[in-house]
Amino acid sequence: MRSVVIVQHSIYGNDNTLLINALTELRTQYGRGVVEFDANTISFKTLQLQAQVKQYARIIKPLNWALDMYIGMDDFPKLEPVVADLCVTLSITHFGAPNLPSPENRTLLFDPYFLFGFQSLVNILKVESTYLKFLGAYRFDKDLDYCGVEGVPRELLNFAEDRLIFTSDWPHNRFEGLDSRLFVEKVVDWTEETNRKYLNKHINYTCIIAGAQTDVE
Repeated sequence: MRSVVIVQHSIYGNDNTLLINALTELRTQYGRGVVEFDANTISFKTLQLQAQVKQYARIIKPLNWALDMYIGMDDFPKLEPVVADLCVTLSITHFGAPNLPSPENRTLLFDPYFLFGFQSLVNILKVESTYLKFLGAYRFDKDLDYCGVEGVPRELLNFAEDRLIFTSDWPHNRFEGLDSRLFVEKVVDWTEETNRKYLNKHINYTCIIAGAQTDVE
């Protein structure tokens, strides 16, 4: 079945989550959906973000580049509806940059599904051309043991282990003197405790360096 159009039952009103999930499961660039929405609740910032991401994807697609995005987790519900149609490799950095609650307002192991935007991140990672980078947790988690963010990688390792990428974030701009060994050890703990033998996906990137094209694995 090459081209598919899905119409969601009107009983769901303006909530198109079921439709979006169905299109994501189809995993085809030819899938489309008929949606219901309230024009008064659609913000210009949402449309602007979606249009900008689509524009970048159109530009880099002929070059076989990956689109690297550093945006806050709060924005993933805006990004989610367009990811399946980008037709490029999408790389999301910094664990999805979650807006973590303060240490005194969270449990020891925080449930990431309480974070606004995390469910959208989960849905986005179900698109096979999407990857997430484990890096720079210290930029938003002030806990030395990274107790705030660890619920995110633990959950994602359960279903997206082949699309999670570890990077060092060196030289840690604005965090000079940081002992990155603590973070590296924590990542090793997360992967070992979930019985994952590897983290980084073997993926080829085509880069342009000083005018010369090179393939980076």
